[in-house]
Amino acid sequence: MQSKPIIALDFSTSDEIKTFLTHFKNEQLFVKVGMELYYQNGPEVVKWMKSLGHQIFLDLKLHDIPNTVERSMKGLAALDVDMINVHAAGGKQMMEAAMSGIISGTPAGSQRPSLIAVTQLTSTTQEAMRTEQLIQVPLLQSVIHYAKLTQSAGLDGVVCSALEAQLIKENTASEFLCVTPGIRPSGDEKGDQKRVATPSRAKEAGSSFIVVGRPITQSADPVKSYHTIKNQWNGVEE
Repeated sequence: MQSKPIIALDFSTSDEIKTFLTHFKNEQLFVKVGMELYYQNGPEVVKWMKSLGHQIFLDLKLHDIPNTVERSMKGLAALDVDMINVHAAGGKQMMEAAMSGIISGTPAGSQRPSLIAVTQLTSTTQEAMRTEQLIQVPLLQSVIHYAKLTQSAGLDGVVCSALEAQLIKENTASEFLCVTPGIRPSGDEKGDQKRVATPSRAKEAGSSFIVVGRPITQSADPVKSYHTIKNQWNGVEE
């Protein structure tokens, strides 16, 4: 079975989501619900998309004290999403608390969501990391450090750039998930992403999942763009 790209639903309203999904009748997708959509529409939009059979990556990047994150994750796990994340910068204790919350909040008979952590955002540059975060080690070293910390906390993987996936797996485990945004088909604009890769390059680099937004959601033909990216991701000749 072919692996599905995760479509980043970077919209503000449920009406925009419904309009977009009408292009994909009778096709079950793996979609990402981020802060913009969730904070403005709440859990109902997640429940509605789950009722249609879509898989959901709930991208809220929790980062707070361990107790708050644990209690929040317990509630979010009840939504029966497939993947959810935190910021690795929150530390090992916070990540362990997040996993505890997910385990206790997952409905009986359901599979718990995969829990992953953000290392460094794909919009972060070496210079920004040094001058704004005051992290003086090279960006790649910071990413690998966060990945190893995430693994030690018992999480399933990380969000990272495709350019870092291979080294992360070499420093963690082959089954450690590398979920990679910043995917652009060749010739597409990078937008505000700095560390980007094509779908085929991401596959070669060891990405477990790719996340694609604007190249699909802002395409004149979203279905065609989705299947082109899906084929490139799966190494299928068109």
